[in-house]
Amino acid sequence: MTTIISIHSFRGGTGKSNTTANLTALLAAEGYRVGVFDTDIQSPGIHVIFGLADEEIGPSLNTFLRGECEIEDAIYEVTDRLGAPVSGRVFLIPSSVKASEIARVLREGYDPGTLNEGFQRAARALDLDVLLIDTHPGLNEETLLSIAISDTLLIILRPDQQDYQGTSVTVDVANSLEVPRLLLLVNKVPQSYDTELVRRRVEETYRATVAAVLPHSDELMALASTGIFALRFPDHPLTALYRQVAARLMA
Repeated sequence: MTTIISIHSFRGGTGKSNTTANLTALLAAEGYRVGVFDTDIQSPGIHVIFGLADEEIGPSLNTFLRGECEIEDAIYEVTDRLGAPVSGRVFLIPSSVKASEIARVLREGYDPGTLNEGFQRAARALDLDVLLIDTHPGLNEETLLSIAISDTLLIILRPDQQDYQGTSVTVDVANSLEVPRLLLLVNKVPQSYDTELVRRRVEETYRATVAAVLPHSDELMALASTGIFALRFPDHPLTALYRQVAARLMA
């Protein structure tokens, strides 16, 4: 049975897509068959980290949601683009980066039931061990659906007052939807912060487990989404923390 994990943040700029890509690669390195849905239809971009160029994307999640293709037509295997060999496999279902496609979905909307159908059909067709959903920041109908069907919800936040407030709303929603497991990931923490103090504060505030506290990394910023950090820098302390999170997700 496929484990469904939604990776979400209340605000943009938390490093959600980079985190999703790194966790995907590390899970594939452990031999898992991993599928990734980019449901951030308004601002897609995780395909860039996986080395899939804009012009290589034909049928997309947008096309499927409009009923113009099967979900199988919008699947792109990116295993060979990770930058290092892995024993598992990675499949990406990207959203379109074309302005006209984005505007059309925003204007016309789509049936969330169709999105759920896409999740389930892709999981079966690809015989996935794990399905990661890279959500759109904030709360909307798509996000609520993704949260509701997830086995685990990973919420990413920064040590920022606006993030703290928004995350509180998301945690309340997740609890009301009775998500089986909720984990928090504090990202982009300044090096001067006491990470253990940050962990305790966040866990006490939300009464939820913090999977890891990730420090700001100049190396990650310098990579600028041109590859998978954990595979480029396998011995980096940040990679060790990503591995810790990946292990928690599959525990």
